[in-house]
Parts: sequence; C-alpha cells; structure tokens
Amino acid sequence: MKGLRVVPTWRHGQERLYVCLPDGGNVAWYDRETARVNLLSDDREDEVLQALGPFLTGPVTVGPPPVPTPAELARLSLHPDDDLAPNRPGEALLVALERDPGPAHRLRRADPRRRALAAEQAAGAALDRLDGAGWHTLHSVPLPGGDRVHHLLIGPGGLYAVHALPARRQRVQITDPLVALGRREPLPLLRRVRADADRASYALTAEVHPVLVLVGPAHVVVTAPPRSVRVLTDQELPGLARPGGVLKPADVEALHAMARDRATWTRV
Repeated sequence: MKGLRVVPTWRHGQERLYVCLPDGGNVAWYDRETARVNLLSDDREDEVLQALGPFLTGPVTVGPPPVPTPAELARLSLHPDDDLAPNRPGEALLVALERDPGPAHRLRRADPRRRALAAEQAAGAALDRLDGAGWHTLHSVPLPGGDRVHHLLIGPGGLYAVHALPARRQRVQITDPLVALGRREPLPLLRRVRADADRASYALTAEVHPVLVLVGPAHVVVTAPPRSVRVLTDQELPGLARPGGVLKPADVEALHAMARDRATWTRV
C-alpha cells in the first residue's frame, strides 16, 4: 500500500484524485462530484481505499470505470509528467520567470516576457471558457528546438493553433507575412504562425488551422487577407467555437488524448 500515492488534479474547477503507482501509472481515480472511486484493478481495492482515506468525506461507490473510451484509456496511461493538459496559459513563461524574475520590481513592466505572459493568459482564459461547449484547449505545447504552440484548440469545428501577440493600445499593421506593432520594425510573424500549425498538423495527422490573436490592440490594419491565417483580436476569439460539424465528439476526444501526450510532439 505504501507504494501508492494520491495526485490531485484540477480542470475548470473540478477536482479528480488519481491513485498512482511509484512509476506514475494510474490504478484508480476518485471523482468527488459523483462520489465514485473508479478501479482499474479489482485486487487493489483495499489499498486504493486506504490511500484515499484522508480525502473521503462520506460514502462512495467503488467499481470499474463505466465503459472507458479509447481516449480515456490513453489518458490514464500517461505519466503525470507527460500530460500537457494541466499546463496553465503561458506555462513556459511562468516557469522561466520563476527561475529568473529579471530586473528589480520597478523595471519589471519593461520585461517583454511579462507582456507576452499577460497576452497568453488573456487568450488562454477566453479559450478555456469554451470547454463546456465540447471544446478542449491545451496551453504552451512544447515543440522541439524550444518553440511552442501557445494554445491548441480542439473541438467540433476543428483544430486551431493559436498564437497570442501582446498589442495593448498599439496600432497593428499586417502585410503578409509581416506584422508591425506601432513604430517597431515589421517582423515575419505569420510565417511562424503557419509553421507552428503545420508542425501540429504533422504531429496529429489532422488539419490544424493557424490563428494569430492580437491582445488589446488600439487599431488593426490588414492590407490584404493573410494566406491561410485567421487574424483576430482577443475579443473576437470566442467566435472560433461557432463553426461545428467538422469533428464528431469521439474524434475530438481522441485528438485531445493524442495532443496532451508530450511524446506526440517530440519528432515534429
């Protein structure tokens, strides 16, 4: 019994407690909302209940999971370190800032990492609110070489790789592939947005649409519609969830299970 450990997870305010082996493999999980302990191995029932003892607040139902889907089984087989679903918006930036906070407090506002983090958090919060409509969002998906997809949205309307750009109170001019903020020199950002979506398409063997989200711009000028890239403001971001009929619920869950596995992204 002493080899089992309880790992709490949170997603959109709902708690689930996983009971794990020393190597990270799951043997059971406890849903507080349904007061049910789902066992993957009947012969470990006593051990699992003893491990969960401090967390149980009343009677519980104990039994096997109710006909787990292939996507659920794939998720349960993930080691916690390889599961990207718990990532917070801007996870990579949060970790970097914890390791190196940068200059003194009075100068931190000038740190471009903090502006980028605020943009990713704003976009991520808007995307997370789509979860109840059958959509899933993964944040800060790592790619080889140090790149990452800021947000990956998966749902009935398809898959979207969303890149968040901080543009608070600035004029933005877009001339594909260049994006200019205020008086700064234009950069070919749309090439990166397209490249990230292409890499995600390769990893998931499914079409992933590139999206550039401008967070807080004062004014946006698009000289011509960019090739294949949707350009939205953070206020327009919920509109991504309006289309439907592209993916069935089972396909959404299967793609989400694949995308949340860190190993999926190691060779793209």
